Amino acid sequence: MEENVIEQKTNASPFDVAFGPLRGCRVVELGSTVAGPFCARLLADFGADVIKIEQPEGDAVRSMGKRKQGRSLYGASILRNKRIASLDLRSEKGRQIARELCVRADIVIENFRPGTLERWGLGYEQLSTDNPGLILVRISGYGQDGPYSDRPGYGVVCEAVSGLREITGDPDRPPARVAVSMTDYITGLYAAFGASLALVERGRTGKGQVIDAALYEAAFSFMEPHIPAFQQLGEIARRAGPRLPNHTPNSLYPTGDGRFIHITAGSQSVFKRLVDVMGRSGLMDDPRFATPTARSRYEDDTDEVVAQWTRSLPLVRIEQLLNEAAVPAARIYTIEDIFADPHYQARQMLVSPEDPILGPVAMAGVVPRLSCTPGAVRWAGHDLGQDTAEILMGELGLSHAEVDALVREGVAFISADRAAKQSSESARTCGAHVNNEA
Repeated sequence: MEENVIEQKTNASPFDVAFGPLRGCRVVELGSTVAGPFCARLLADFGADVIKIEQPEGDAVRSMGKRKQGRSLYGASILRNKRIASLDLRSEKGRQIARELCVRADIVIENFRPGTLERWGLGYEQLSTDNPGLILVRISGYGQDGPYSDRPGYGVVCEAVSGLREITGDPDRPPARVAVSMTDYITGLYAAFGASLALVERGRTGKGQVIDAALYEAAFSFMEPHIPAFQQLGEIARRAGPRLPNHTPNSLYPTGDGRFIHITAGSQSVFKRLVDVMGRSGLMDDPRFATPTARSRYEDDTDEVVAQWTRSLPLVRIEQLLNEAAVPAARIYTIEDIFADPHYQARQMLVSPEDPILGPVAMAGVVPRLSCTPGAVRWAGHDLGQDTAEILMGELGLSHAEVDALVREGVAFISADRAAKQSSESARTCGAHVNNEA
């Protein structure tokens, strides 16, 4: 299957020996910020050779999140496992180089406003002429067509359009947001899924296709239970705070030591185990609590009964009792809790590849786990322009002198460390040539 799925390879790469089911797959990432880079990061985690083409001023994601010693901690993770070439796509030469890389790829990922690639001569019609097997992943706010397609779309804005934002938070407060770029991540995940499906289909037909992943649609898909409820019953979904409506008790409860624990005991068998732990088995005889339907009707009463019990005990004791009784529950983990948790460690969900300045940098492990061809974090995110010279020479066959000329013209950018190395290698090459002439 692998040979059929990834059969458009035009030249070997030193990264083809990578582990994972996507080894041998070449990806060019033209995206920026979160959705596009996350999509490419998922593919890179599973062995794809991802070349990120980054503007000389750097991807905006490098300025998001926390920094240490001038280095982006966010970038260390979302740019991991990628080779990074920096090109000025506003210049004709930069776009031509990008085109040459794209037509050699299996997958190209972009998340610009619709029409941008076409203006640059990098649209699917232009690229697929030279590579009919190319798969183009297009991520945008509102999709490639429709009346909103020209609008700029950021994840949180499209989350508002999707309806997902309206149901997030407490009912007595304005809609809240999750403190990460949630809709960008959802869309990046769908986009990577679409790219994988397209690889399978290409294995059958030899033909590529376009994946159109819209931020608002990806978020809207998570509204699944509320869509038929409105169409059939006229129910408009609203914010429910920590509760899961119509599945009670399933909420957040305060503990005696000022913490919180989420308990999910809406099913009849689990609720019976909960009331036994609470020492309140007689509640099963109360009509308000006797059935799941009744408990959903008397949500406030049910939650208060549970909260009275949780307020009487410290968090650790509640966790112990509920775990022993097989009642699904968990404290609200902080990131500090996660770093101390033995299950995270046992499952290797915290990995720490080496950064040349910061040393080991912690980040989330690879998801999901594959038993035979698992993914891996091979390196932390590279610096802007770190791999420009190697990519231009190794993939396109340019010489040191040609790369030097592109850098002087402002078409290509090389990081300071790589520029010094490039200069040293050029000097050695020139010296060898002079000695041979003599």
